[in-house]
Amino acid sequence: MRIAILVISLVTILAILGGGIYALDRNSRQPEVSASISLSDALNPAGNRGFKSVTAPRKFAFPGDHGPHPDYALEWWYFTGNLDSPDGRHFGYELTFFRVGITSDEFDRTSEWAAKQMYTAHFALTDVDNDRFHSFERYSRDALGLAGAIGSPFRVWLEDWSATSTSDGTLPIRLIAMEDGIAIDLLLSSEKAIVLNGEDGFSRKGNNSREASYYYSLTRMPTEGKIMLNGQAHNVKGLSWLDREWSSSQLSDQHVGWDWFALQLSDGRDIMYGVLRPRDEADSEFQLGTLVEADGSHRSIQEGEVLLEVLERWQSPRGGTYPARWRFQMPAEGFDLEITPYISDQELDAIVRYWEGAVRIEGLSHDAPISGNGYVELTGYAD
Repeated sequence: MRIAILVISLVTILAILGGGIYALDRNSRQPEVSASISLSDALNPAGNRGFKSVTAPRKFAFPGDHGPHPDYALEWWYFTGNLDSPDGRHFGYELTFFRVGITSDEFDRTSEWAAKQMYTAHFALTDVDNDRFHSFERYSRDALGLAGAIGSPFRVWLEDWSATSTSDGTLPIRLIAMEDGIAIDLLLSSEKAIVLNGEDGFSRKGNNSREASYYYSLTRMPTEGKIMLNGQAHNVKGLSWLDREWSSSQLSDQHVGWDWFALQLSDGRDIMYGVLRPRDEADSEFQLGTLVEADGSHRSIQEGEVLLEVLERWQSPRGGTYPARWRFQMPAEGFDLEITPYISDQELDAIVRYWEGAVRIEGLSHDAPISGNGYVELTGYAD
């Protein structure tokens, strides 16, 4: 599912500025604008009338579906990973690109400045040894080559941050981002085929037929390359995860946010699991997930199959309290796992503040020791 509220916030800012698209460019001389909206409004924006809704399964077609889907209001390409250097240092990274449709109307683009899409991107690096989290944010529009996405050959970019196919096929994908002396240059392949989450890629996010997205993942992507930090280059290897979604609305009024888990286990299995949290006691949470076997076969996780217990909480110095350690159980699969953030403060203080960070996994699978790494996203805890 992943976070999409920030891209709708960009459109909100446009409205505040009287529709001044140029004010969102990173190098703009316009004054800074602060704006916020609720998470449910962000994922069900009134301004999205005219865009298609996700209401039923569809047939996916690759490589085209790696590219943009402008008939829908929201879309994202979400790369996260855990990487190690030969000297034993551990890093987590996030590089994400978001597209939001400004309008679904057809119009003659008589100006090369005209835009129908806005893009934003987040780049974050977790430096475990130094207990430091670095995060950056950019915005732009799909004009003048500033930002955009294509399916074949695959590329999504915002200025000089990019995810680009390095061959005639989609894989390998090269990730490049640099800001304030922090940089990644990584090459990602894949051990497993594409996983279509939910019902053949139709992923429900509530009981309403329109609360859904088209959602696929590459859950185990061997990764190698370089991280630049404080003037020093680190050769790294590890695993990445790609989440891809598009829709026009997702979150119902009954849910305030979500806890999202992407877990890569030492036995070769991967787990995607999400909980949409109820706004009050009268409502119920909504659960969804996918279990991916070592051979790439997968199945949906059923309601009630996962028992998730919060063991610890973390108070953000910027306000808000987040879960900070979990017990994750799947009795049918013999899983009894403990999930712990590598460092406590992995909160992105972006247009919308949320927690997205690297975690380590320890526990049992049918009474045998198991370990792993992953990424967790927490939204709705710090409006």
